[in-house]
Amino acid sequence: MSSPSIAERVLAGEIRAAARLMRDLDDRLPEAEATLRTLFPRTGRAYVVGLTGAPGAGKSSLTDRLIGHYRRLGKTVGVIAVDPTSPFSGGAILGDRIRMQDHALDEGVFIRSLGTRGHLGGLSRSTSDLVQVMDAMGKDVILVETVGVGQDEIEVATLAHTVVVVAVPGLGDDVQAIKAGVLEIADVFAVNKADREGADRTVRDLQTMLELRRTVMGLGPVPADHDAAHRFTGGPVPPQGPAQAPWEPPIVRTVAVRDEGVAELIAAVDAHRAHLEATGGRREREVARARAAFVAVLRERLMAGALARLEAEKGRLDAVAERIAARSADPYQLAEELAALLRA
Repeated sequence: MSSPSIAERVLAGEIRAAARLMRDLDDRLPEAEATLRTLFPRTGRAYVVGLTGAPGAGKSSLTDRLIGHYRRLGKTVGVIAVDPTSPFSGGAILGDRIRMQDHALDEGVFIRSLGTRGHLGGLSRSTSDLVQVMDAMGKDVILVETVGVGQDEIEVATLAHTVVVVAVPGLGDDVQAIKAGVLEIADVFAVNKADREGADRTVRDLQTMLELRRTVMGLGPVPADHDAAHRFTGGPVPPQGPAQAPWEPPIVRTVAVRDEGVAELIAAVDAHRAHLEATGGRREREVARARAAFVAVLRERLMAGALARLEAEKGRLDAVAERIAARSADPYQLAEELAALLRA
Protein backbone atom coordinates (compact mmCIF):
# COMPACT_ATOMS: atom_id res chain seq x y z
CA MET A 1 0.00 0.00 0.00
CA SER A 2 1.43 3.35 -1.03
CA SER A 3 2.00 6.04 1.57
CA PRO A 4 -0.48 8.95 1.59
CA SER A 5 0.42 11.99 -0.47
CA ILE A 6 1.16 15.41 1.00
CA ALA A 7 -2.31 16.56 -0.06
CA GLU A 8 -4.00 13.63 1.68
CA ARG A 9 -2.00 14.24 4.85
CA VAL A 10 -2.93 17.94 4.83
CA LEU A 11 -6.61 17.09 4.37
CA ALA A 12 -6.28 14.77 7.37
CA GLY A 13 -5.07 17.75 9.41
CA GLU A 14 -1.45 16.61 9.78
CA ILE A 15 0.53 19.61 10.97
CA ARG A 16 3.94 18.34 9.83
CA ALA A 17 2.72 17.86 6.26
CA ALA A 18 1.03 21.27 6.26
CA ALA A 19 4.15 22.97 7.63
CA ARG A 20 6.29 21.35 4.93
CA LEU A 21 3.86 22.40 2.20
CA MET A 22 3.73 25.97 3.51
CA ARG A 23 7.53 26.19 3.53
CA ASP A 24 7.69 24.91 -0.04
CA LEU A 25 4.96 27.32 -1.15
CA ASP A 26 6.87 30.22 0.39
CA ASP A 27 9.94 29.05 -1.51
CA ARG A 28 7.85 28.85 -4.70
CA LEU A 29 8.61 25.20 -5.46
CA PRO A 30 6.64 23.87 -8.47
CA GLU A 31 5.64 20.62 -6.72
CA ALA A 32 4.14 22.62 -3.85
CA GLU A 33 1.97 24.55 -6.28
CA ALA A 34 0.81 21.26 -7.81
CA THR A 35 -0.24 20.06 -4.35
CA LEU A 36 -2.09 23.32 -3.71
CA ARG A 37 -4.02 22.84 -6.96
CA THR A 38 -5.08 19.42 -5.68
CA LEU A 39 -6.24 20.92 -2.39
CA PHE A 40 -8.06 23.91 -3.87
CA PRO A 41 -11.45 22.20 -4.49
CA ARG A 42 -11.52 21.25 -0.79
CA THR A 43 -11.20 24.84 0.45
CA GLY A 44 -13.71 27.62 1.04
CA ARG A 45 -15.05 26.57 4.45
CA ALA A 46 -12.88 28.55 6.88
CA TYR A 47 -13.77 32.05 8.07
CA VAL A 48 -10.86 34.46 7.68
CA VAL A 49 -10.38 37.35 10.10
CA GLY A 50 -7.71 39.94 9.35
CA LEU A 51 -6.09 42.13 12.01
CA THR A 52 -4.25 45.26 10.97
CA GLY A 53 -3.12 48.46 12.61
CA ALA A 54 -0.11 50.53 13.56
CA PRO A 55 3.03 49.04 15.13
CA GLY A 56 2.73 48.70 18.89
CA ALA A 57 -1.06 48.48 18.83
CA GLY A 58 -0.96 45.03 20.41
CA LYS A 59 -2.12 42.98 17.43
CA SER A 60 -0.12 39.93 18.47
CA SER A 61 -1.37 40.05 22.05
CA LEU A 62 -4.93 40.46 20.81
CA THR A 63 -4.48 37.56 18.38
CA ASP A 64 -3.19 35.41 21.24
CA ARG A 65 -6.31 36.15 23.29
CA LEU A 66 -8.59 35.54 20.33
CA ILE A 67 -7.07 32.09 19.90
CA GLY A 68 -7.89 31.22 23.50
CA HIS A 69 -11.48 32.41 23.22
CA TYR A 70 -12.11 30.58 19.96
CA ARG A 71 -10.64 27.38 21.40
CA ARG A 72 -12.96 27.63 24.42
CA LEU A 73 -15.80 27.90 21.91
CA GLY A 74 -14.65 24.59 20.44
CA LYS A 75 -13.29 26.03 17.18
CA THR A 76 -10.01 25.07 15.56
CA VAL A 77 -7.79 28.02 14.72
CA GLY A 78 -5.11 28.79 12.17
CA VAL A 79 -2.89 31.86 12.54
CA ILE A 80 -0.73 33.51 9.90
CA ALA A 81 1.44 36.26 11.38
CA VAL A 82 3.45 38.37 8.96
CA ASP A 83 6.70 39.97 10.16
CA PRO A 84 8.85 42.47 8.26
CA THR A 85 11.86 41.19 6.35
CA SER A 86 15.10 43.13 6.66
CA PRO A 87 16.05 44.76 3.34
CA PHE A 88 19.71 44.34 4.37
CA SER A 89 20.04 40.79 5.73
CA GLY A 90 16.94 39.31 4.11
CA GLY A 91 15.97 37.79 7.44
CA ALA A 92 12.92 38.30 9.61
CA ILE A 93 12.40 38.14 13.36
CA LEU A 94 9.41 35.81 13.47
CA GLY A 95 8.46 36.77 17.00
CA ASP A 96 4.74 36.13 16.88
CA ARG A 97 5.09 32.44 17.68
CA ILE A 98 7.10 33.43 20.76
CA ARG A 99 4.23 35.65 21.92
CA MET A 100 1.74 32.81 21.37
CA GLN A 101 3.65 30.05 23.18
CA ASP A 102 0.61 29.24 25.36
CA HIS A 103 -0.93 27.52 22.33
CA ALA A 104 2.19 25.74 21.09
CA LEU A 105 1.05 22.31 22.29
CA ASP A 106 -2.60 22.68 21.30
CA GLU A 107 -3.33 20.40 18.35
CA GLY A 108 -6.33 22.55 17.47
CA VAL A 109 -4.10 25.57 16.79
CA PHE A 110 -1.59 26.01 13.98
CA ILE A 111 0.52 29.17 14.00
CA ARG A 112 2.69 30.09 11.05
CA SER A 113 4.93 33.16 10.83
CA LEU A 114 6.00 34.64 7.51
CA GLY A 115 8.46 37.28 6.40
CA THR A 116 7.24 39.83 3.88
CA ARG A 117 10.27 39.29 1.60
CA GLY A 118 9.86 42.83 0.34
CA HIS A 119 6.16 42.49 -0.46
CA LEU A 120 4.13 45.63 0.29
CA GLY A 121 0.58 45.95 1.58
CA GLY A 122 1.10 44.39 5.01
CA LEU A 123 1.10 40.76 3.86
CA SER A 124 3.56 38.26 2.42
CA ARG A 125 3.22 37.15 -1.19
CA SER A 126 2.48 33.63 0.12
CA THR A 127 -0.22 34.61 2.62
CA SER A 128 -3.14 33.71 0.36
CA ASP A 129 -1.63 30.28 -0.41
CA LEU A 130 -1.12 29.55 3.28
CA VAL A 131 -4.71 30.52 4.04
CA GLN A 132 -5.79 27.91 1.49
CA VAL A 133 -3.64 25.25 3.18
CA MET A 134 -5.09 25.99 6.62
CA ASP A 135 -8.56 25.98 5.09
CA ALA A 136 -7.90 22.56 3.58
CA MET A 137 -6.67 21.32 6.97
CA GLY A 138 -10.16 22.02 8.32
CA LYS A 139 -9.48 25.07 10.48
CA ASP A 140 -12.73 26.80 11.44
CA VAL A 141 -11.22 30.28 11.87
CA ILE A 142 -8.04 31.66 10.31
CA LEU A 143 -6.53 34.80 11.86
CA VAL A 144 -4.24 36.83 9.60
CA GLU A 145 -2.13 39.42 11.40
CA THR A 146 -0.50 41.99 9.12
CA VAL A 147 3.04 43.22 9.49
CA GLY A 148 2.15 46.54 11.15
CA VAL A 149 4.59 48.83 9.37
CA GLY A 150 2.45 51.77 8.34
CA GLN A 151 -0.92 53.13 7.30
CA ASP A 152 -1.33 51.43 3.91
CA GLU A 153 -1.95 47.84 4.96
CA ILE A 154 -5.19 47.47 3.05
CA GLU A 155 -4.30 44.31 1.12
CA VAL A 156 -5.78 42.27 3.97
CA ALA A 157 -9.22 43.50 2.87
CA THR A 158 -8.95 41.36 -0.26
CA LEU A 159 -8.13 38.27 1.80
CA ALA A 160 -10.29 38.41 4.94
CA HIS A 161 -14.03 38.10 5.40
CA THR A 162 -13.88 40.42 8.43
CA VAL A 163 -11.17 43.05 8.92
CA VAL A 164 -10.42 44.22 12.46
CA VAL A 165 -8.49 47.49 12.59
CA VAL A 166 -6.63 47.79 15.90
CA ALA A 167 -6.15 51.33 17.17
CA VAL A 168 -4.41 52.36 20.36
CA PRO A 169 -4.16 55.66 22.25
CA GLY A 170 -0.87 57.30 23.03
CA LEU A 171 1.05 56.73 19.78
CA GLY A 172 1.21 60.38 18.80
CA ASP A 173 -1.70 60.65 16.39
CA ASP A 174 -4.82 59.06 17.87
CA VAL A 175 -6.43 58.65 14.47
CA GLN A 176 -3.41 57.26 12.64
CA ALA A 177 -5.13 53.89 12.23
CA ILE A 178 -7.96 55.40 10.21
CA LYS A 179 -5.89 57.20 7.59
CA ALA A 180 -4.89 56.20 4.07
CA GLY A 181 -7.91 54.04 3.29
CA VAL A 182 -7.84 51.93 6.45
CA LEU A 183 -11.13 53.45 7.58
CA GLU A 184 -12.81 52.08 4.46
CA ILE A 185 -11.61 48.51 5.02
CA ALA A 186 -12.52 48.28 8.71
CA ASP A 187 -15.44 46.03 9.58
CA VAL A 188 -14.71 46.22 13.30
CA PHE A 189 -12.55 48.66 15.28
CA ALA A 190 -10.71 47.45 18.37
CA VAL A 191 -9.35 50.21 20.59
CA ASN A 192 -6.71 48.18 22.39
CA LYS A 193 -4.92 49.23 25.59
CA ALA A 194 -8.17 50.97 26.44
CA ASP A 195 -7.04 51.42 30.04
CA ARG A 196 -4.58 54.05 28.86
CA GLU A 197 -5.18 57.77 29.04
CA GLY A 198 -6.60 59.02 25.75
CA ALA A 199 -8.73 55.97 24.99
CA ASP A 200 -11.96 58.01 25.18
CA ARG A 201 -10.55 60.50 22.70
CA THR A 202 -9.56 57.71 20.31
CA VAL A 203 -13.09 56.29 20.44
CA ARG A 204 -14.58 59.74 19.83
CA ASP A 205 -12.25 60.34 16.87
CA LEU A 206 -13.29 57.03 15.34
CA GLN A 207 -16.95 57.82 15.85
CA THR A 208 -16.47 61.22 14.21
CA MET A 209 -14.74 59.68 11.20
CA LEU A 210 -17.48 57.07 10.85
CA GLU A 211 -20.16 59.76 10.95
CA LEU A 212 -18.25 61.71 8.30
CA ARG A 213 -18.04 58.59 6.13
CA ARG A 214 -21.80 58.03 6.45
CA THR A 215 -22.45 61.60 5.34
CA VAL A 216 -20.03 61.36 2.38
CA MET A 217 -21.57 58.05 1.28
CA GLY A 218 -25.08 59.42 1.64
CA LEU A 219 -25.94 57.01 4.44
CA GLY A 220 -26.49 59.53 7.21
CA PRO A 221 -29.01 62.32 7.80
CA VAL A 222 -29.17 64.94 5.07
CA PRO A 223 -28.49 68.42 6.51
CA ALA A 224 -31.58 70.63 6.60
CA ASP A 225 -31.59 73.29 3.89
CA HIS A 226 -33.86 75.29 1.56
CA ASP A 227 -34.21 74.89 -2.18
CA ALA A 228 -34.44 77.68 -4.82
CA ALA A 229 -38.15 78.17 -4.04
CA HIS A 230 -37.32 78.53 -0.34
CA ARG A 231 -38.97 75.22 0.49
CA PHE A 232 -37.55 73.33 3.46
CA THR A 233 -35.61 70.23 2.40
CA GLY A 234 -33.40 67.64 4.01
CA GLY A 235 -33.93 65.93 7.31
CA PRO A 236 -33.62 62.32 8.40
CA VAL A 237 -33.26 59.58 5.80
CA PRO A 238 -36.11 57.06 5.97
CA PRO A 239 -35.03 53.88 7.80
CA GLN A 240 -33.95 50.99 5.61
CA GLY A 241 -34.98 47.40 6.01
CA PRO A 242 -32.55 45.05 7.79
CA ALA A 243 -31.51 43.31 4.55
CA GLN A 244 -30.53 46.62 2.93
CA ALA A 245 -29.04 48.32 5.98
CA PRO A 246 -25.31 48.92 5.50
CA TRP A 247 -22.93 47.51 8.07
CA GLU A 248 -21.90 49.99 10.74
CA PRO A 249 -18.42 49.12 12.08
CA PRO A 250 -18.66 48.77 15.86
CA ILE A 251 -15.94 50.12 18.15
CA VAL A 252 -14.86 47.66 20.84
CA ARG A 253 -12.58 48.57 23.73
CA THR A 254 -10.05 45.89 24.62
CA VAL A 255 -7.15 45.39 27.01
CA ALA A 256 -5.53 42.31 25.50
CA VAL A 257 -2.96 41.75 28.25
CA ARG A 258 -5.81 41.43 30.77
CA ASP A 259 -8.15 39.57 28.39
CA GLU A 260 -10.71 42.37 28.65
CA GLY A 261 -13.14 43.06 25.82
CA VAL A 262 -11.98 40.07 23.75
CA ALA A 263 -15.30 38.23 24.08
CA GLU A 264 -17.05 41.41 22.93
CA LEU A 265 -14.66 41.63 19.97
CA ILE A 266 -15.52 38.07 18.93
CA ALA A 267 -19.21 38.91 19.27
CA ALA A 268 -18.69 41.88 16.93
CA VAL A 269 -16.90 39.65 14.40
CA ASP A 270 -19.74 37.09 14.64
CA ALA A 271 -22.29 39.86 14.10
CA HIS A 272 -20.46 40.96 10.96
CA ARG A 273 -20.33 37.38 9.73
CA ALA A 274 -24.09 37.04 10.25
CA HIS A 275 -24.61 40.32 8.37
CA LEU A 276 -22.53 39.10 5.42
CA GLU A 277 -24.43 35.83 5.23
CA ALA A 278 -27.82 37.54 5.52
CA THR A 279 -27.10 40.10 2.81
CA GLY A 280 -25.04 37.99 0.41
CA GLY A 281 -21.94 39.95 1.30
CA ARG A 282 -19.91 36.84 2.05
CA ARG A 283 -20.35 35.65 -1.52
CA GLU A 284 -19.25 39.05 -2.78
CA ARG A 285 -16.14 38.89 -0.63
CA GLU A 286 -15.36 35.39 -1.87
CA VAL A 287 -15.51 36.69 -5.44
CA ALA A 288 -13.26 39.63 -4.49
CA ARG A 289 -10.79 37.22 -2.87
CA ALA A 290 -10.80 35.02 -5.98
CA ARG A 291 -10.24 38.04 -8.22
CA ALA A 292 -7.33 39.32 -6.11
CA ALA A 293 -5.72 35.87 -5.90
CA PHE A 294 -6.02 35.32 -9.65
CA VAL A 295 -4.57 38.74 -10.49
CA ALA A 296 -1.68 38.14 -8.06
CA VAL A 297 -0.86 34.78 -9.67
CA LEU A 298 -1.19 36.26 -13.16
CA ARG A 299 1.04 39.21 -12.27
CA GLU A 300 3.71 36.90 -10.90
CA ARG A 301 3.60 34.71 -14.01
CA LEU A 302 3.79 37.69 -16.34
CA MET A 303 6.64 39.26 -14.38
CA ALA A 304 8.62 36.01 -14.42
CA GLY A 305 8.06 35.72 -18.16
CA ALA A 306 9.05 39.34 -18.70
CA LEU A 307 12.28 38.99 -16.74
CA ALA A 308 13.17 35.79 -18.62
CA ARG A 309 12.54 37.53 -21.93
CA LEU A 310 14.54 40.55 -20.76
CA GLU A 311 17.54 38.36 -20.02
CA ALA A 312 17.25 36.64 -23.38
CA GLU A 313 16.90 39.88 -25.36
CA LYS A 314 18.73 42.57 -23.38
CA GLY A 315 20.91 40.85 -20.81
CA ARG A 316 20.58 40.19 -17.08
CA LEU A 317 18.52 42.60 -15.00
CA ASP A 318 21.53 43.86 -13.05
CA ALA A 319 23.41 44.62 -16.27
CA VAL A 320 20.39 46.43 -17.70
CA ALA A 321 20.05 48.40 -14.46
CA GLU A 322 23.71 49.41 -14.71
CA ARG A 323 23.10 50.78 -18.21
CA ILE A 324 20.03 52.67 -17.05
CA ALA A 325 21.91 54.13 -14.08
CA ALA A 326 24.69 55.25 -16.44
CA ARG A 327 22.04 56.90 -18.65
CA SER A 328 23.15 54.80 -21.61
CA ALA A 329 19.73 53.13 -21.75
CA ASP A 330 16.22 54.51 -21.48
CA PRO A 331 14.02 52.56 -19.02
CA TYR A 332 10.83 53.66 -20.74
CA GLN A 333 12.00 52.58 -24.19
CA LEU A 334 13.35 49.27 -22.85
CA ALA A 335 10.09 48.54 -21.06
CA GLU A 336 8.06 49.36 -24.16
CA GLU A 337 10.26 47.15 -26.34
CA LEU A 338 9.94 44.28 -23.87
CA ALA A 339 6.18 44.72 -23.65
CA ALA A 340 5.98 44.64 -27.43
CA LEU A 341 7.95 41.39 -27.49
CA LEU A 342 5.58 39.83 -24.95
CA ARG A 343 2.55 40.95 -26.93
CA ALA A 344 3.93 39.47 -30.14
